[in-house]
Amino acid sequence: MKLFIQYAFLALITLGFAACGEGAKNGNGALAEKNKKLEALKKQYVQLGIDIKQMETEIAKLDTNAASTDNARLVKIDTVRSEQFVHYIDLQGKVDAENTSYVTPRGMGGQVRAIFVKEGDYVKAGQILLKLDDVIVKQSYLAAKAGLNATRTQLALAKNLYQRQKNLWDQNIGTEIQLLQAKANMEALESNLNSQQENVKAAQEQLNTATVVSNVNGVADEVNIHVGETFTGAPQQGIKIVNKSKLKIVANIPENYLARVSKGVPVEISIPDIGKTYQSNITLVSQTINPQTGGFNVEAKLPGSKELKPNLTAMVRIQDYVKENAIAVPVNTLQTDESGKFVFVAVMEKDKLVARKRNIVVGELYGSNIEVTQGLQAGDVIVTEGYQNLYDGQTLNVAE
Repeated sequence: MKLFIQYAFLALITLGFAACGEGAKNGNGALAEKNKKLEALKKQYVQLGIDIKQMETEIAKLDTNAASTDNARLVKIDTVRSEQFVHYIDLQGKVDAENTSYVTPRGMGGQVRAIFVKEGDYVKAGQILLKLDDVIVKQSYLAAKAGLNATRTQLALAKNLYQRQKNLWDQNIGTEIQLLQAKANMEALESNLNSQQENVKAAQEQLNTATVVSNVNGVADEVNIHVGETFTGAPQQGIKIVNKSKLKIVANIPENYLARVSKGVPVEISIPDIGKTYQSNITLVSQTINPQTGGFNVEAKLPGSKELKPNLTAMVRIQDYVKENAIAVPVNTLQTDESGKFVFVAVMEKDKLVARKRNIVVGELYGSNIEVTQGLQAGDVIVTEGYQNLYDGQTLNVAE
């Protein structure tokens, strides 16, 4: 067929030039007419080349046994192996401290008179951080204490009078009403003394609120207050204490992974800024979906380290799927047609390596590999390069 088309093409060109020669002999052919015929011949030449190539392809598809090494496709192949396939959820998270607290006053707060800490200082639980204005509460405390002392003096006198009156009564001197009045006066002062003692304690506690202390050990990460300002404990105008001995990673995961992430799931945490990678496990999965992000938060513990600081960016890889003895192929080898997804495998047929289309069912995809759940088994040989435009049964040459 190929030779027949070539002979026909040569005959057509010969006839064309013969006609042109005849026209020249007669002297009637114009130059424009010759150019026109030449352009027509060129178009016929191009179309014949296309027809020849198409015919060769169709013949090769229909007669695979006649395929020669001249039509073989140069490809690269690889043997399918059974190995572990792992899928990860890749996210961005941040480092956070488990014990981060904003210092607040025990009372209503007040005007700052002195500051005993600066940013970066290490503080201990119970250490004094601020001194607030205590003039009024101190006066209240001193007045309550003075009243308490006066009542104590009155009570001592009342007890003495009662004892004297009782001694007289025991000697049948005086009246019973005098004894009862002395006793009632003493008991009233005792009750008043108890009330005033409680008032003094309350005044003392109120006075103590003017001294602001740390409730935790850690580093004063932020000190956003100055002498003369009013301290209420608000984060934007207060003191932040961070304990770096217990750090964690916090990440937000899309809600479609909710069923695949649980406590104990392995997680790999990379901190690009310090070049460190840590292995951990999920310790907390939030029970609500954040309406702003459409996801849920997870946490995993990190080891204490001087290099790690809260709010560092972290790359988080959460292992949400693992299958032993799985089959996986490069995702770029996967093709799709009307029958579904397929790859080309290389098989030996009559001493020739040929391509065969193999329909497959795929599972999880991670990175450059995709899991194959049906259609391939360990030992199969797939075409990894040169698979484009392959057809079923085409002869293959393997590149070194």
